[in-house]
Amino acid sequence: MDSLFFITNIFIMIIWNPWHGCNKISEGCEHCYMYFLDKKRGVNTSHIFRTQQFDYPIQRTKNGNYKLPSGMSLYVGLSTDFFLEEADIWRKDAWKIIRQRSDIVFRLLTKRAYRIIDCLPADWGNGYENVLLSVTCENQRRTDERLSILLDIPAKHKGFMAAPLIGAINAKKYLQSGQIEEVLCGGENYDGSRPCHYNWVKSLSEQCRQYNVTFNFIETGSVFVKNGHTYHIPNKRTQSLQAFKSGLSFKGKSIEYKLYSTENVLFDNKMIPFPFFRAHCHTCGAKMTCNGCSNCGACNKQ
Repeated sequence: MDSLFFITNIFIMIIWNPWHGCNKISEGCEHCYMYFLDKKRGVNTSHIFRTQQFDYPIQRTKNGNYKLPSGMSLYVGLSTDFFLEEADIWRKDAWKIIRQRSDIVFRLLTKRAYRIIDCLPADWGNGYENVLLSVTCENQRRTDERLSILLDIPAKHKGFMAAPLIGAINAKKYLQSGQIEEVLCGGENYDGSRPCHYNWVKSLSEQCRQYNVTFNFIETGSVFVKNGHTYHIPNKRTQSLQAFKSGLSFKGKSIEYKLYSTENVLFDNKMIPFPFFRAHCHTCGAKMTCNGCSNCGACNKQ
């Protein structure tokens, strides 16, 4: 039998985009960061296509080992939506890859909660041990719409992302269900950024503390309102620093993933390729859900 090991909140943020592009469907999409970034590159975001990195999780090195070692965590579809209608033709193969890499965690994020149940694989059962289903909740309307659906879907792990947070959210009745394991929160960025209010973030943080659910305030967004003052913060590192200084992030009950090694190798922290932090990482709002620096150079450009 394949080796079974447990990983508890010790992951690095790595992104897998099996396809690219999306269509706007709600208030949170109005000033979509992907549309902004694609426009700068001359790319039409509404054109959905399968990426060249579709098989990224199962790519191997010259010596035959997976490029992504056991224990990694992948944020899936940050330049798209995993449950897009246009991606139906590719999703079956994506699920196959997720099953094959039962030794890493896949964090699926969607605004299309209404499509999840019809897009799950035939062998889903009560959920895959290595998949966390998350929905975006940018305001109260979308919180009620999407979390009510998510709670009715069988899954081993569930969470939600309050980003871009553009309105106050009361999620107590969903948090008290015990099904939500993690909440990520952040303001809006780039063109037309709408204000994120400190009181909104503080309220959600307190709700998560009440039910012992991890709350990670990642960044303030470009426009942040506190105590009647509006702050314009275009630099994302500064946003992250201010989020950290707020003290609103909270580590709740640990998330326990049961991961099965496909190569009969027990998990070892040394297998993570980027187990180090830069000096500013220790005051980064995202540190709670990011366990190391990938040395990508992005920090030097800010």
